[in-house]
Amino acid sequence: MIESAPCEATAVRPRRRPPFSLLATLALLSACAAGPDYRPPALPRAAAYVRGALPARTSASDVLGGNAQRFVAGLDLPGQWWTLFRSAPLNRLIARALAHNPTLEAAQAALRQADENLAAQRGSLYPAVAGSLGAVRERASGAAFGSPRPVLYTLNSASVNVSYTLDAFGGVRRQVEALRAQAEYQRFALEASYLSLTANIVTAAVTEASLRDQLAATLQIVRVQRAQLRIIRRRLAAGGASRADLLQQKAVLAATLAGLPQLQNALAQQQNLLATYTGSLPADYAGAAFHLDSLTLPAELPVSLPSRLVEQRPDIRAYAALLHEATAEVGVATANMLPQITLSGAYGAQAVRFADLFSPASVVWNLAASVTQPIFEGGKLRHARRAAIAAAQGAAANYKATVLTAFQDVSDTLLALQADARSLTAEAAAERAAAGSLSLAQVEYKSGATSYPQVLAAEQSAESAMVGLVKARAQRYADTAALFQALGGGWWHRSDVQKHSNDCCKGHL
Repeated sequence: MIESAPCEATAVRPRRRPPFSLLATLALLSACAAGPDYRPPALPRAAAYVRGALPARTSASDVLGGNAQRFVAGLDLPGQWWTLFRSAPLNRLIARALAHNPTLEAAQAALRQADENLAAQRGSLYPAVAGSLGAVRERASGAAFGSPRPVLYTLNSASVNVSYTLDAFGGVRRQVEALRAQAEYQRFALEASYLSLTANIVTAAVTEASLRDQLAATLQIVRVQRAQLRIIRRRLAAGGASRADLLQQKAVLAATLAGLPQLQNALAQQQNLLATYTGSLPADYAGAAFHLDSLTLPAELPVSLPSRLVEQRPDIRAYAALLHEATAEVGVATANMLPQITLSGAYGAQAVRFADLFSPASVVWNLAASVTQPIFEGGKLRHARRAAIAAAQGAAANYKATVLTAFQDVSDTLLALQADARSLTAEAAAERAAAGSLSLAQVEYKSGATSYPQVLAAEQSAESAMVGLVKARAQRYADTAALFQALGGGWWHRSDVQKHSNDCCKGHL
């Protein structure tokens, strides 16, 4: 990743060279850049994301959102992957967020700033040319002119000044390279912001749907408990139940009702989160109400080749750009320790009368060349270079950590998807069993064939099973979105980003 590239042209032998040899030496110097050349890190040698063989598909259960999902190796990701959930309200919400999210606006502005800084630094590769036009009114002693009286005169001048610092050791080119890498980083930071925003919105929408369905399930339990309370009252009036049964059922109903405000508050907070994502104030948010039944679970899941992951993940590409920038900064620090060659010149005219300013006799010019070599600066330049090397080593470590985290994300999500499917199957079976047990217990209690504690236990099991089923369904949707995010989100296929952001990535995938 950081390789030494010594400049052979810096070793000039102390013998006289013919003019063409001198020109060749200068050309070689201008082609040489101090410091190491950046080399992209080697691709990880990984054949799979998980230990053992990845199954062809997940298990299935006979509930909505319980269909099997097939893992397709090498399947490309669509640019707008969230459309696979087939929810028009979700698509509209994401389109609104992409147009109005302030975090994206900040990332876009940072990219524009980086591009302009790069363009500005490129100007250092060319000579600086400045023109000047001026007039000076002076009073001089007449003694200088052999006169006892002072002399008053006006000096008019016009000139063009040219200055050029020869980039003999590539310090300026390394600065341009570093800023180009910084612009690359901002580009992929923008892509990461897009990916994070879209994934967060999908997850938030799924969470909202889960909370709304949990709220509906809890209200259904409340209806069941109220119906059971009526049965107990009738049985109490007929002498078939005790007052303790009545009080206990009231307590159970009150506890269930006490849980409703927490769910309602969590639902409202989730809507506030969606409002923030879309650039709206909470009071102004008017998004659609999401339900799990309105979302479709994608049947095919892409599993990108491990060797492609480092190219697809925008965070990995961003850290690679930071490594590139840090490597170039080593070259900048190295060039600062070497001689700086500056050429300058001026051409113009000076005349007492403005009408004579452009006459041949008024022409003035000068040429100058200088070489500056740092001799003693208290070790500042040496330590600055060592600091740049340490920064490059740190950037390499951060890049490696990002790659490891990316592979962990994909592996965790693939394992979670398999576990989610099995969990949903178990939760669906538990919900059916709990619902059947509650129905039977209510019938038997109504006829006097069973005791109230059995009904109470059945109610509690049914409530837990209903909520558990909702959470298990929601988890499959959330982890499906997490997989698309972990694999990079298909940003290389999107058309809703700035053109130069897509252009920068052509040829990389």
